Amino acid sequence: MNDLPEPQQQLSSLSIAVLLLAPDLSIRSANPAAEQLLGIGARRLVGKKLGEVARFGESRFDEWLARGDAQLSAHSVPTRFADLPERRLDLMLSPVSGSPGWQMLAMHDIGAMEALGDSDQPPPLRAPAILAHEIKNPLSAIRGAAQLLGRKLSDADKSLTGLIADEVDRIAKLVDRMQSLGREQPEPVGPCNLHEVIRRACSVIEAAGENDVDLVEEFDPSLPQVLGNEDGLVQVLINLISNARDACRNVENPRIVIRTRFVSGLVLTAIRLGRPVKLPIEVRVSDNGPGIDRALRDHVFEPFVSSKKNGQGLGLALVNKLVRDMNGRISHERDDTEGWTHFKIHLPVAR
Repeated sequence: MNDLPEPQQQLSSLSIAVLLLAPDLSIRSANPAAEQLLGIGARRLVGKKLGEVARFGESRFDEWLARGDAQLSAHSVPTRFADLPERRLDLMLSPVSGSPGWQMLAMHDIGAMEALGDSDQPPPLRAPAILAHEIKNPLSAIRGAAQLLGRKLSDADKSLTGLIADEVDRIAKLVDRMQSLGREQPEPVGPCNLHEVIRRACSVIEAAGENDVDLVEEFDPSLPQVLGNEDGLVQVLINLISNARDACRNVENPRIVIRTRFVSGLVLTAIRLGRPVKLPIEVRVSDNGPGIDRALRDHVFEPFVSSKKNGQGLGLALVNKLVRDMNGRISHERDDTEGWTHFKIHLPVAR
């Protein structure tokens, strides 16, 4: 059995900056992460008062430091080291057990972590601008190539290049939406033909060569138009149909059924701006796959929840957000008796 590392080795291995403070608030030791954060070597730091090298924008934190026995944490405290630009730190202060007045101060630079995309908030809600830029540049090239190719094709084949251009535009809008998904105003809504939206989503999936499972349509042709965002609905249905295809492709006689209907016997309401909104139009995407793991069924719309081996757990979280932005609702249901999984979307009627 290997010997336990010394406490100093353990501190040196931490990526969080840690300072050991004496009762007079002088610095007695600093780990490498603290040297990097403050921009000063440990030899120069040792012996200096904390106030000489760091100024905190929260006066109460200075008061707790002066007490010498505080156990607390503070989030996003404005902090300035010498002449360096101000940054926001998470601060954790703890007394040293058995040594009255001695304290450990841990500092975590949340600004640097956010710049790297390392945040507690789910990535789809904080997609960095640089990522959007890197995605949209090749999309523009693809769109341009499709337009050039379309000039050389017959009229019969131009529909494919048109589909490429339309999908590039939709994905570009989706990237824009994901950049501020957690704080943006909902996309504008308007009357949509639900069946045209479904067929557009199916065309995208088939054009990608992902038509290895039968898609069965059970449409109610008498349905009125729904109130929604067309691009958002297309994205929702692409996600749901693709998930259904992945879920059932390995079963015998795999099938996906897409059904629309008017839910006359069921009244659903979505409270938005203090008023109820009726949601009588239902579109249901069903598959005869084995279904989602029982332990995950109540959490399928949460970020990072996925039953796929290499899944990111972001698709259904985005679907839920897009549907709710249209005043709609989405639900998941498993029928173990019949062996079907259903995702149901309920939407308002366009007036």
